[in-house]
Amino acid sequence: MRTPADTIASTREFLAASAIGAVLAIVMTWPLVTGIGHLGRTRDTDADGQFSIWNVAWVARTIVADPAHLFDANIYSPHKRTLAYSEANLVEGVLGVPVYWTTNNPWATLNVVMLFAFASAYVCAFLLLRYLSADARAAAIAAAIFAFCPFVFAHLPHIQLLMTGGIPLALLLFHRTADEPSTSRGVLLGVALAVEALACAYYGIFAGLAIGYAALLVAARRRLWRSGEYWRAIAIAAVIAIAIVSPVFIVFLRVRAETGFARTLDDAIKWAANPSSYLASAAHAHGWLLDYANRHFEPWTEVLFPGLSAILLGSIGLIVAARAPRGDDRVRETGLLYGTLAAVAFWASLGPSAGLYRVLYYLPAFSFLRAPSRIGLVVVLCLATLASLAIARGLRALPARWQRFAAVALGAVVVADTFVAPLPFAEAPVLARPYALLAKLPRGIVAEFPFYGERIAYPLHAQYMLFSTSHWMPLVNGYSDVIPDDFRPAARILDSFPSRDAFDVLAHHRVRYIGIHWDMFVNRADEIRDRLKPFAENLRVLASDDRMTLYEIVSFP
Repeated sequence: MRTPADTIASTREFLAASAIGAVLAIVMTWPLVTGIGHLGRTRDTDADGQFSIWNVAWVARTIVADPAHLFDANIYSPHKRTLAYSEANLVEGVLGVPVYWTTNNPWATLNVVMLFAFASAYVCAFLLLRYLSADARAAAIAAAIFAFCPFVFAHLPHIQLLMTGGIPLALLLFHRTADEPSTSRGVLLGVALAVEALACAYYGIFAGLAIGYAALLVAARRRLWRSGEYWRAIAIAAVIAIAIVSPVFIVFLRVRAETGFARTLDDAIKWAANPSSYLASAAHAHGWLLDYANRHFEPWTEVLFPGLSAILLGSIGLIVAARAPRGDDRVRETGLLYGTLAAVAFWASLGPSAGLYRVLYYLPAFSFLRAPSRIGLVVVLCLATLASLAIARGLRALPARWQRFAAVALGAVVVADTFVAPLPFAEAPVLARPYALLAKLPRGIVAEFPFYGERIAYPLHAQYMLFSTSHWMPLVNGYSDVIPDDFRPAARILDSFPSRDAFDVLAHHRVRYIGIHWDMFVNRADEIRDRLKPFAENLRVLASDDRMTLYEIVSFP
């Protein structure tokens, strides 16, 4: 099957979609753009938001300043390859390079990447839907269903989960490869899959699964089992994707071997979607539905309601595809592929208890994943694709003079359906003055106190990681998915600081500087000062204000 010329977006359409995507990204994340350099998810209780700022800034800085040690992030010192203890966010860091090196502002770096993530998701979805529906207006409307769905707004602290655009882009490149197989198209498909995997491991795996499923379904429907060109292009895509991702994946495998880290099926059960997940949404228009779900269903485990417009238009699109004339193979195939893919993704999102995920778990890389529920995003993309078929058919049925008005009105309804602004961003914290001096001192390992020793309190170490963007010294503190085995006992002892045992641990870690945050000790600051007096000769005050004192350890007791 060859591609009709009118399915390819023109340059004018691409630029228009880019402009619309940029405007919608600003509007839907309001008021982020008004404080691009000082707004973020940086509250004390939002460790994942703090982690994302630190992570993207680390990659943006280090990939330029010291690329050989990119994975040796400045946490859990003296451990190496600590960037691989969680999602590495390599693509996000690369995107943030111009902003970071221009502004030296971690908040601006992350926020620009966040806006790019939303805008690029819209553009990539537009390109896929334009290709499948052959209608730019329908694609422009339905792309908003995917790019600004409730799921992504529930994950604002997780920058990797905002990088959704690679999934529709990879599917677009698959369709073009299936329509006109060639080596070059296979290469492009492989590169797209690899880039998405490096932006978000979850989405890279989901995109690979979706394309694997699509490749088999399209081969069966078009009788391509013996097409050497088709399978050669698909194989090239797989080889290219694996070749690009492998060096990074090997680092994660080494971390897994060193730490024994793996996600179990029990983890997957805990983070699987449940029926109420598909009723959960923070959009203003869905408040009544969330209230109903909270009153009548078990607590939701994920935010997966796709939106009223997605469900309605997607359902109509499925009917349109099923009733399409036999000569309209593209619409019929699109309906079959994305209708069944939505069902498969929904089934998988329910986790091991539903059965399918127990099979998927044993595929390569799946044991690194924790939350089957996140594949529910693919359900939203499928609904958006089917919705584009419905919108295209509906617009064509109207008189020409009404089509533009109808498209604008329907687009407004779709955007209003998932509108959540204003979003709850917080002001960047004002750093204690001693950090300015620490950034100028000779390199040394830092320990920050209070040193939270209980497992439930580990996320509080993320604030020290955020503060470290001002100096980039190695920290004994850390917060990540993987927790080194020796961190747990050390953290319990350091929680007793100041004590002789705590100083012994600091000596073992070769700590040179310690920062004591008096304001974080709340009502215990005077007690800590008194307990520190016996160790006065071991410490030299470097800088101090009413919130924090920075010491250098000159000797160990």
